[in-house]
Amino acid sequence: MFYPMFYFDPTYVLILIGVVVSLVASAKLNSTYQRYSAVRSACGLTGAEAAKRLLNRQGIYDVTVRRVAGNLTDHYDPRTKTVNLSDAVYGSTSIAAIGVAAHECGHAMQDAGDYAPLRMRSALVPVANIGAQLSWPLIIIGIIIGGSLSLPLGLFCSLWQCCFSL
Repeated sequence: MFYPMFYFDPTYVLILIGVVVSLVASAKLNSTYQRYSAVRSACGLTGAEAAKRLLNRQGIYDVTVRRVAGNLTDHYDPRTKTVNLSDAVYGSTSIAAIGVAAHECGHAMQDAGDYAPLRMRSALVPVANIGAQLSWPLIIIGIIIGGSLSLPLGLFCSLWQCCFSL
């Protein structure tokens, strides 16, 4: 069935809710990180030094700590066994940097302990990345042509990506 160009579909409300929740979460994360990145740690360790120390204390010697470009692009990659710390975390002595480094080391510890949910998440990351690439084009196509299929499919891809990209 063909709809006029600006047909209102109730699923638009879901899009709006998703966008608002994403923006609020992102703003909260950034403001919290900025606040605590100004507070120096008492131990004086950088994020990279703290990560190496945590991994060694857990008996994990096959994981390397690397610097990656960007801001808050930190992640653990179980395929390459690397804790990747962003520029803002790698060399900083703030408690925010040490907290982020410790969080990423937690993923390395889960991997070393063969934590099943981490294995499942790692297997789904490529699928989530596809969802991230397809979601907005499908949503926009759905809005423009009043898509009875592309809009819900775009929402599904967006939700799928959100669920598996944390």
